[in-house]
Amino acid sequence: MSISREDVKYTANLARLELKDKELDILSKHLQDILDFIDKLKSVDIKEVAPTSHVLPIKNVYREDEVSRSLKTSDALKNAPSKDERFFKVPKVIE
Repeated sequence: MSISREDVKYTANLARLELKDKELDILSKHLQDILDFIDKLKSVDIKEVAPTSHVLPIKNVYREDEVSRSLKTSDALKNAPSKDERFFKVPKVIE
């Protein structure tokens, strides 16, 4: 697949981008390089590769849940600009 300078100019216009001639040339070349790379990837045999495989051995690292003391309500509300008994008081945002 190839991309022309006019294709880039048209797409830039749709995106409301103003590109100078030099920028159009550079962007056209970069986009063509990307498309060439994608075409190269299409030729790779992936029949034996599982859809969720990854090039690196990645595993999730979870920490153990540990029970600990919670923050006291009085400490949580200590610096609150406005409070109502045990709750933060905030301005109404729904009309």
